[in-house]
Amino acid sequence: MKKVVVGLSGGVDSSTAAAILHDQGYEVIGLTLWLMKGKGQCCSEGMIDAAYICEQLGIPHHIVDIRDVFQTHIVDYLVAGYSTGITPLPCSQCNKTVKFGPMLQYAREKLECDRIATGHYARIQYDQAAGRYQLLRAVDRNKDQSYFLYDLSQDLLAGTVFPLGELQKTDTRRLATEHGLKTADKPESQDLCLVESNGSMRAFLDKYLAPKKGDIVDPTGKVLGQHDGVHHYTIGQRKGLGVAAAEPLYVIELDAVNNRVIVGDRTKATQPECTVGRVNWVSMPEPSTPIRTEVQIRYRSTPVPVTVIPLENSRVRVVFDEPQFSITPGQAAVWYDGDKVLGGGIIEQFS
Repeated sequence: MKKVVVGLSGGVDSSTAAAILHDQGYEVIGLTLWLMKGKGQCCSEGMIDAAYICEQLGIPHHIVDIRDVFQTHIVDYLVAGYSTGITPLPCSQCNKTVKFGPMLQYAREKLECDRIATGHYARIQYDQAAGRYQLLRAVDRNKDQSYFLYDLSQDLLAGTVFPLGELQKTDTRRLATEHGLKTADKPESQDLCLVESNGSMRAFLDKYLAPKKGDIVDPTGKVLGQHDGVHHYTIGQRKGLGVAAAEPLYVIELDAVNNRVIVGDRTKATQPECTVGRVNWVSMPEPSTPIRTEVQIRYRSTPVPVTVIPLENSRVRVVFDEPQFSITPGQAAVWYDGDKVLGGGIIEQFS
């Protein structure tokens, strides 16, 4: 019998993924990662629901304590990034370093299993000609999570199954109801577990970063107002600036060194290109020459045409056909060929 370890967060998606694989004849083992204390789908409530699902399906349930890993690679990473004036994206790093990597390692070393599965909405296929695993968007474009998975290695893709990749979210709910799963009607979780656990990103950051008053200035350096910490702002932000002006103002730069938030009109928050680092090439090997493709610079953004120019040290330059609003250092830029994720990385700077 084929064996698979399913990552169970206590939500409807992972629960249904386990039920689907169980129906398909797999020997399913449930695995929940203990990431942090507190409320939220990744924490105590999620672990209880995951245990209940395993009892419903009649499968074993393992809990692995990786709170130290989560603290180092996600919490400390976020706090350090915000303190230097960038807006980090923790989800892609969490998927690779905290979730998929440790899950597959535990499955191999402790459970004699070389396959894991999750409730993510994405697809994996093997390109025989290229000898490479490829990451694809989910069939349900509204739930597609491939943007957050661009950093998965070939080894992780080879050992991963996404049972929900071909389904619509409505299908997932229906299957959960048909199986009588406890989580069938459970509300959707926040995209970011730290927000769900703390109430807001601001509340989370305020636990680690003390207020630090500074100036809100225009591009000439004229003081327009005051702020209580650059970590409370992000590039492109318009609301909550507390500055009166004749025209709408947006955050165009965060100067953490001088503790200044720089604001300007929308044109000043629009840029023609950016540099992207920590690049992972997913569905294709690293190119030696520029490629034409489409890129998303935010999870929900529309893909736009670009030229991706390879640089040294796992970096690229992304040149947009049309200048883009709110290019945010610390967020991910992920480039696609249709449904295929070609690669992605972390935005370092714009120009």
